[in-house]
Amino acid sequence: MPGPDLLSSQGLRLDGRRPNELRRIRCKLGVFTQPDGSAYLEQGNTKVLAAVYGPHQASKSKSSAEAVVVNCQYSMATFSTGERKNRPRGDRKSQEMSLHLRQALTAAIKTELYPRSQIDVYVEVLQADGGAYCASVNAACLALIDAGVPLKAYVCACTASVAWRDSTTPLVDVGHVEEAAGGVCLTVACLPSSGNIALLEMSHRLHVDYFDVVLSRAMQGCRDIEVVLDRAVREHLAEGWMEEDITAV
Repeated sequence: MPGPDLLSSQGLRLDGRRPNELRRIRCKLGVFTQPDGSAYLEQGNTKVLAAVYGPHQASKSKSSAEAVVVNCQYSMATFSTGERKNRPRGDRKSQEMSLHLRQALTAAIKTELYPRSQIDVYVEVLQADGGAYCASVNAACLALIDAGVPLKAYVCACTASVAWRDSTTPLVDVGHVEEAAGGVCLTVACLPSSGNIALLEMSHRLHVDYFDVVLSRAMQGCRDIEVVLDRAVREHLAEGWMEEDITAV
């Protein structure tokens, strides 16, 4: 069954964006001093903090002689949504998101470099307005880079949907209002530079005729996000070099 129309007669979405337009992304690395790496990311009104500890020696129960163990913990602040539900840490939804986060990050980390070691990644959603998982992956990627963890490539995540007024029109970076409208939402986490997909999840059934075009739009969204993240990393490094030069003087 088709979902509700997500495009106006002028070709604009419910929040005023064009179909191929990302929400505004703002991000910053090194927001905390205690973790080995940290990052803050806003994707539209969705706001996420990520912190990385490690690599450090893993406990015997988790230790792997072949590769580093990636431990991820995803949680949502009690004030992150308008529902005001008291979600305990470790509830089923958080556990599922933690596993999906681990799946995406493990695909990017050069795990073979740290046998018998462990990397802990903590993600806290401060405000949820659609695409919380994607924002978490993008923030965690920046935090890993800030921690100096070697990556094969950037790992980015993005969603895509379909505007049912014209079913061939895919929408990128789905917001909360579009999610709540009940249409299809395809979530992709990938390594844009290679095109390798780390995670693929779909909220509803989608006719096979439309799948490729929606997947293509999500992949393009990941590539566009990679450009934003790479710019943030380069600016962060430039700031660090400037501080070092000032200290040296």
